[in-house]
Amino acid sequence: MLARVPASSANLGPGFDCLAVALALYLEVTVEPADTFTITSEGCGAGVFDDERNLGARVVADVLGHSNFSMHVKSEIPLSRGLGSSAALAVAAAVAAGAADPLAISTSVDGHAENAAASLLGGLVVARADSRDGVVARPLALDYEWRFVVVVPDEELSTVGARRVLPERVPFADAVRNLSAMGLLLAGLADHDAFVDGAMDDYLHQPYRMGLLSFAEPLLVTLRESGAAGSCWSGAGSTMLGLATTDKAEGVARAARTFLHDQGVAGIVLVLEADRTGLVTS
Repeated sequence: MLARVPASSANLGPGFDCLAVALALYLEVTVEPADTFTITSEGCGAGVFDDERNLGARVVADVLGHSNFSMHVKSEIPLSRGLGSSAALAVAAAVAAGAADPLAISTSVDGHAENAAASLLGGLVVARADSRDGVVARPLALDYEWRFVVVVPDEELSTVGARRVLPERVPFADAVRNLSAMGLLLAGLADHDAFVDGAMDDYLHQPYRMGLLSFAEPLLVTLRESGAAGSCWSGAGSTMLGLATTDKAEGVARAARTFLHDQGVAGIVLVLEADRTGLVTS
């Protein structure tokens, strides 16, 4: 079976560990019966883990209960850049292996229900995982006017490393500010005319992570000053994201490319639509 899923960008500013959007970059996993285990890969991450350590291979083996299969991974999603590559791989592998609940499996191995839900369902989603309800995900409204200017530096940043800098507790006032920002963000994502300044502001994770990447803060400012309605870290980085309407997206992308050039930061800039389909199988 072949399973294809999109990349995802989580948090979107104030939606820490619960909000994500699927983006039009794709990962495919093909699984077929075989006498012995084999794995091949192409695209992003090709050849990095072409053995039993591969996350997708581990998922398939767990689902099937054996390792007599051949697997091929084809990915457009950069690794360790905050674009949900691990969640996408886990979801696609679980589906290709015939899992009954790929969302639960991906969340258990990757730990990010929101990324997995976006890759599986497409569009904008909110998700939660806990011991009472398991993994719960729901689709949210997303205006077709929005485009996502994705700035992907060559520099990797692991989620584990990005979490180490987060505090165990945050001020009560910061939690309240995040709640109000997320409410406004959801309204603005559903209707671009309702978007207000500050809707992508975050006080729970981004301020603590800025020191990890010297270019992060000025790049986020550049995205907004060049026409983005808002800007944020994509997941735990290193990718930064600008939210822009269709008429402003290319101008924001040009400004981002100029920023990378002027600052000597290697990377690429993409203008992506939201993927609204999610999982596709054949």
